[in-house]
Amino acid sequence: MEGTCTGKKNGPLHLNIRIKEDEDPHNSIMKLLRILRPQWRIEDIKKKVFTEGTTNQLTACYTGCLRSSDDVVLVRVYGNMTDLYLDRRKEIEILHILHEHSCGPKLYCSFENGICYEFLQGIALDNKLLREPLVYRLIAEEMAKIHTIKPRDGSRPQAFLWTKMAHFLQLVQDSENDEMPSSLRLPETTSVEALRNEMHELKRRLGPVYSPTVLCHNDLSPANIIYNDTKGTVKFIDYEYGDFNYQAFDIANLFNEYAGLTDTDYSRYPSVELQMDWLTAYLRRYESCSGTDTIVSEHDVKNLYITVCKFNLASHFFWGLWAVIQARHSDINFDFMRYANARFERYFEMKEEYFDM
Repeated sequence: MEGTCTGKKNGPLHLNIRIKEDEDPHNSIMKLLRILRPQWRIEDIKKKVFTEGTTNQLTACYTGCLRSSDDVVLVRVYGNMTDLYLDRRKEIEILHILHEHSCGPKLYCSFENGICYEFLQGIALDNKLLREPLVYRLIAEEMAKIHTIKPRDGSRPQAFLWTKMAHFLQLVQDSENDEMPSSLRLPETTSVEALRNEMHELKRRLGPVYSPTVLCHNDLSPANIIYNDTKGTVKFIDYEYGDFNYQAFDIANLFNEYAGLTDTDYSRYPSVELQMDWLTAYLRRYESCSGTDTIVSEHDVKNLYITVCKFNLASHFFWGLWAVIQARHSDINFDFMRYANARFERYFEMKEEYFDM
């Protein structure tokens, strides 16, 4: 029955409520808040809709002032068809692990097509802040801390990259049809068969490149980094793709995000000097959190730099496939095919240079 609660004792709360994307979500959000915040008076509740996302709908609910309130509920409604390629149970599991280590927001509940969680005070980064040494070193240190979190059961984790990438490619193939408009078709150079062959080659060439499997965000864009200048901290949000993966993929993925999403421009890719400084801060924190306190040498930084460059290619390929899927299924107003082409073009442009390093 709509509005009822399920879930294990001391486990995650689940509410049997669905927010329909094609209708005004107000009534459904109010049902959630009556359970999560029964002390709030309906007439005092305010909402702010965030529009930066390319996958989900996000609304902040609060009383008083958003930027000074210590009790804001974020309501995230999953995007259309995203369950095709996202593991929502895994996301909830990862959120709980991160919150236990003070690395992520508190999860208040899940509902039929979304989650409610804690709002972290601060500002989402822009490209300018992303280049500030004080800020990017904080990002490096926070990522390093997350990368040292171990599985709860003590098992040896497997990287999700190739399984997820193969799943993406299958979804691209499944979405192919003769009635598809030309704007959603792949050019011959990136046909499904060409992409499959390229993925196998990428996997083969990255096989000998060692990078430890660690807990990763896997989608660390500026919009997913919250900077609190009062506390001097950064925190990461939106762990939809959070899972154990290759360390170098997570770092490379962030560096690629410097180019931007809506106006992708790889002239904005971080300089070698910025990358080396970032990686130095990262490795120092990583060794400290690992309990080794090993002195980080220039050789260590250079080796990681080369590994990140190679995994940079996997990041381009991964998000190129993702963007094709989004173009064919998402209701969000964004030119996903343009973005897919930008990622694949950069992949082929840098492929031999990076593998020759």
